[in-house]
Amino acid sequence: MKKKCIILFSSMLFVFLFSMAQNQTPPPSQEERLKQVSEKIIKEIKLSAAQKTKIETAYKDFFVDVENLRSKNGMKEMPPPPPPPPGSKKEMDKLIKARDAKIKSALTETQYTKYVEMEASLRPHRPDDIQPPPLVNKKG
Repeated sequence: MKKKCIILFSSMLFVFLFSMAQNQTPPPSQEERLKQVSEKIIKEIKLSAAQKTKIETAYKDFFVDVENLRSKNGMKEMPPPPPPPPGSKKEMDKLIKARDAKIKSALTETQYTKYVEMEASLRPHRPDDIQPPPLVNKKG
């Protein structure tokens, strides 16, 4: 009986540790995020070479500023799912407004409207962003 308990406990511990190890993926680097954002924007919005350069510069500056803000606040990674402290949120909102102003100056009104619509899909997803699937009433 004691041997079965030890085996059961060991296997449960193994499964727990294995599942925890899978959740620890490092966040993408600035270059990877810039590449993902550029590809998404270019796919959705037709840009000239000059516009592409301005957009990439705006996002590159934004990513550098965000890393500086995180370093200043003592955070090494993305903040946890709860909202950041009010001071950090205000600073982050300033960075976002500055980035969007640069982007707006580089795009036409139609392109900027498309950008605003798709901008939410460029943000990293967090666990609190996950919505449960809608319930479907089955008659039968």
